[in-house]
Amino acid sequence: MSAALGRALRHRSFAIGAILTLMLLLAATLSLVWTPWSPYEIDMSAKLQPPSAGHWLGTDPFGRDVTSLLLVGARNSILVGVIAVSIGLGFGTLLGLLAAARRGWVEEAIMRLADFTFAFPAILSAIMLTAVFGAGIVNSIIAIGVFNIPTFARVTRASANAVWSREFVLAARSCGKGPWRITFDHILPNILSALIVQATIQFALAILAEAALSYLGLGTQPPQPSWGRMLAEAQTLMFQAPMLAVFPGVAIALAVLGLNLLGDGLRDLMDPRLTRKR
Repeated sequence: MSAALGRALRHRSFAIGAILTLMLLLAATLSLVWTPWSPYEIDMSAKLQPPSAGHWLGTDPFGRDVTSLLLVGARNSILVGVIAVSIGLGFGTLLGLLAAARRGWVEEAIMRLADFTFAFPAILSAIMLTAVFGAGIVNSIIAIGVFNIPTFARVTRASANAVWSREFVLAARSCGKGPWRITFDHILPNILSALIVQATIQFALAILAEAALSYLGLGTQPPQPSWGRMLAEAQTLMFQAPMLAVFPGVAIALAVLGLNLLGDGLRDLMDPRLTRKR
């Protein structure tokens, strides 16, 4: 255990990614119990104030504290990411395992369905859902989650197909185990590392997609804070108060960078071949 922890800490990408991801989680957790000011309280007399002891990062055009908005925005980004990735991971893994276990027309149908889903990106899907059901965070989560399903299905199928050809799987089949028993006893445990790495990467993409949808007015709706909407509100004040765009932009960049570095580090640490090379 200590050797594995030491190896992980020596891995630069993993260490930096873990620190940035931990900061994101701490910010979201802190917003549940404390923020410097209420992120929903409007005070026009305090609008566009520069950073000070009272408002660490200043205030926005409505007099709201930027620090409080960033903290609560981190919580909303994590909420969208967790639910959307869970949707993709749950349904995509089941479809990928089914395709690898059954092969034939079942595998072909699932993969062609995945190709069809890729033709509708998360933003386009959200626009279609918004036209029917109205803008909101729920439709954003559904759109991002549905877009994640074919990604996890492809990763699961490719990883499972590689395991199905291994000797211990052939031995299990010769002992009379059925395809589903083999899938959950042998295939799934051996591809969990690939799924964890992919989930980390998709989490970063989900945060980026939520920010983009909120920027377009299709994601998180007022009065709930969102990093993407903070960028949209700041674009008309670029010359008057440029830092209003810098703070949420840096927050999005650090969150996505941290999760991507964490995913790269996990991939290296969980792959025995790459571990031996290091």
